[in-house]
Amino acid sequence: MTACPDVTVIVAVYNTMPYLTECLNSLVKQSIGPERLEVIAVDDGSTDDSARELDRFAERYPAVVTVLRQPNSGGPAAPSNRALDKATGRYVFFVGSDDHLGEEALERLVACADTYESDVVAGRMVGVGGRYVHQKLYARNDPDVSLYDSPLPFTLANTKLFRRDLVEKHHLRFPEDLPVGSDQPFTIEACVRARRISVLADYICYYAVKRGDASNITYRADHLARLRCTARIMDHVAGLVPAGPRRDALLARHFAWELSKLLLTDFPALDTDTRRRVCEGLSVLLDAYWTDALRDGTGVKRRVRFGLAGSGALEALSRAVTDEAASGAPPFRLEGDRAFAVHPGFRDPGVGLDDRYYEVLGETVAGRLAAGTELESADWEQSGEELRLVVRLRLRVVGDVDSLVVALVQGAMPQSADRAGARRLPGGDGRPPAPGDFTFVATADGLGTQVHARVPVPAVLATKGVRVYVDVAGSTYEIPVRTEGRPMPLARRWGEAVPHRVAARPNTKGRLVITTAPLVESRNGPGTRLWRLLRPKRKRSR
Repeated sequence: MTACPDVTVIVAVYNTMPYLTECLNSLVKQSIGPERLEVIAVDDGSTDDSARELDRFAERYPAVVTVLRQPNSGGPAAPSNRALDKATGRYVFFVGSDDHLGEEALERLVACADTYESDVVAGRMVGVGGRYVHQKLYARNDPDVSLYDSPLPFTLANTKLFRRDLVEKHHLRFPEDLPVGSDQPFTIEACVRARRISVLADYICYYAVKRGDASNITYRADHLARLRCTARIMDHVAGLVPAGPRRDALLARHFAWELSKLLLTDFPALDTDTRRRVCEGLSVLLDAYWTDALRDGTGVKRRVRFGLAGSGALEALSRAVTDEAASGAPPFRLEGDRAFAVHPGFRDPGVGLDDRYYEVLGETVAGRLAAGTELESADWEQSGEELRLVVRLRLRVVGDVDSLVVALVQGAMPQSADRAGARRLPGGDGRPPAPGDFTFVATADGLGTQVHARVPVPAVLATKGVRVYVDVAGSTYEIPVRTEGRPMPLARRWGEAVPHRVAARPNTKGRLVITTAPLVESRNGPGTRLWRLLRPKRKRSR
């Protein structure tokens, strides 16, 4: 090892056998070569075989691997800081002791940093064993990515290459009193102060492993610990970046991820005191950092939950979580050109939340515009010489239907029924449908509006599947359609002289899918007899 290696890899170790073996193997076998590499592993008071494994690698690779020991500190921050004090490389790289690297990772990362004079390089990460890793940052290589208008705030782990001069100039270290997320203040400040941040996306540099026993520290922390750590991180951001769009761009991640996760299906099961303390802590953060822009840019489900938490409406909040877990999104109430998600607390004077919290603000939501939406029938009708599939739907809408449009769309799910590549039926070309071609009848019944829609489906669409959308109040909503007990009839495509079987079913996401397939593939196949029975008979010539 030279006096100044290119990169120092820092590994904080606590009870990570057998994963530690693969981690260390991936380091000593790096293509960058041992003369350019320094590995400093800090044993944070392990009680399994991790210490013995570290010694084995240090004995086998004495020029590369250095092992330090200390009593258990309760997290990766203290051992990472101790290793930083000993590092000599031009760059430093942090790896979890249960994770591992691609063989060329360090060589490629250092080359990228040297080529573009980058202070921080984020190499592509993937999850292993069900570990979630946000992927949008790795869409392409980018020599100069911004912290404020890119997905980088959603990828704040310290598993990146950092120029050590930057780290030492600003004395960047990990807060040792944070059991969760201690890498985020370090990473955020390094990115704020970096002259250039690059992304290396065309090679998998880092494999993030979820242990089989789910003992990663992130998965063990309770609600209050996660809340306290997130508050510290957000306060740190506020100390680095003045209020405004840039700060909002950073803090949007914490509202969307860390804080939203405090209000998931496990929230109602917490004891009353813990729920109250979570809501009080959230209220402080909402008052300090949840700007109008962040509020209006938050999806209606999260917006309502934050609003209920901030107002201290524990029971309404718990009911919102349990109701959605049991029954899906609530019905929407339509009022002119506005749509509201009728979550608990809507227009409840005891809660006192403004309608704005419940309003659907131009987002595509998998909500329930309708209750009891179902396929009434799907049948083949003869129109002159044309045989076509006609789908009849019934749904109930809470409110009026002045702006209601039902669309059938083929292909991948669009953000909107008007997105390029989507096919709208009818009126996709801007013209009204032909009389009798597409109809829906809406009648008020005291509980809302009952809608009966009749939609013919072109044969080309029927072969590719059908999805049902409703456009209302300027937004597009997908409506799951129940098809139980609605078998499809046999249909004959006499233009091809081949009968087809037609089936309707909901897929795993609840979308109506209609498919067609020929009953026979060849006249000599197993369906030959059926084909002969069904084919049109020809008159014999005399």
